[in-house]
Amino acid sequence: MPIKNRLAELLPEITAWRRDIHENPELQFDLPRTSKKVADLLREFGCDEVVEGMAQTGVVGVIKGKSDSKGRTVGLRADMDALPILEETGAEYASKTPGVMHACGHDGHTAMLLGAAKYLCETRNFDGTAVVIFQPAEEGGGGGRVMCEEGLMERFGIDEVYGMHNWPNLPAGTFAIRPGPFFAAADEFEIYVKGKGGHAAKPHETVDSTVTAAHLVIALQTIASRNVDPTKQVVVSVCTVESSSKAHNVLPAQVMLKGTVRTLDGEVRKQAEDRLKEICAGVGATYGADVVVDYHLGYPVMVNHDRETEYAIEAATKVAGGCEEYPLVMGGEDFAYMLEERPGAYIIVGNGPGAPVHHPKYMFNDEALPAGCSWYAEMVESRLPAA
Repeated sequence: MPIKNRLAELLPEITAWRRDIHENPELQFDLPRTSKKVADLLREFGCDEVVEGMAQTGVVGVIKGKSDSKGRTVGLRADMDALPILEETGAEYASKTPGVMHACGHDGHTAMLLGAAKYLCETRNFDGTAVVIFQPAEEGGGGGRVMCEEGLMERFGIDEVYGMHNWPNLPAGTFAIRPGPFFAAADEFEIYVKGKGGHAAKPHETVDSTVTAAHLVIALQTIASRNVDPTKQVVVSVCTVESSSKAHNVLPAQVMLKGTVRTLDGEVRKQAEDRLKEICAGVGATYGADVVVDYHLGYPVMVNHDRETEYAIEAATKVAGGCEEYPLVMGGEDFAYMLEERPGAYIIVGNGPGAPVHHPKYMFNDEALPAGCSWYAEMVESRLPAA
């Protein structure tokens, strides 16, 4: 089955929703306008139930099929939040909020699930219940975790759950996926290197936090190159270096490093954390500095369930004529929490050529909307076939 005809007819309306959301981006859990728009539209569509306020601004819609002979429920999830980035697209509907933009396509994800929700409310050609989940705070806030902690799966009786993300430079409207681990665990760290500051011309009177920090940046790369099995994936990146001094002739008392660790295996994740802390202690002792590590476990590895991945592939093939196997992704995704709660799968839909996500010139491609809407709808109709 190709793009559903009704969703093709709805494209101008779905595009308008997407562009309105793009023009009015909001961050993390603070999504009053976006969540109200979503809730109002779901009620307008005729959802049987609309629940607001999960994870502060999350919205959930319940759509009952024409029958419910087996009591099965399928969940569909989209994220709603934007990023703290100054937009440089030049679009007519560019962000009206300086320093905030939809640079990851969550405006498109929300619009696609809204389109599917309208179609499912109109047709109800399925046996069971569809639950549409609009989540806040995917970008670092863990909104998916909070919704699960608040009882999302139990409250709505969700048996399996599916999500989607657009993918720049994959042909627009095509699909790709992989079973098992797909997106990486995303941990963060701050390292505080505390020495003894002083005059740059008298380094012997100091404990040089800058030299210690510089050695740490290099030494941490040995976690990937010399500690972890080379057949397994790990990325350790120091992304920020901040000194307590901005002068040319002062050795600072403290240097702070910020970074991230990405892994696709629980044992490697723990190994990387342990080695980072051990290296910090060792380098600190070597140069006489006090090194303090704050390590934060972030999103877990996102693992697609094998059987549900096959269901997602079947739906994508009906919509787009095929579905490719995609390589491992070292980016993080908090849909991982929902896949820890219920079987399901996460698929990517092509966004066509353009800037990557999290870039000030990124733009969601409206040509991908019909495919995304159709896949969401097909997941319900294929997993809950009409009696």
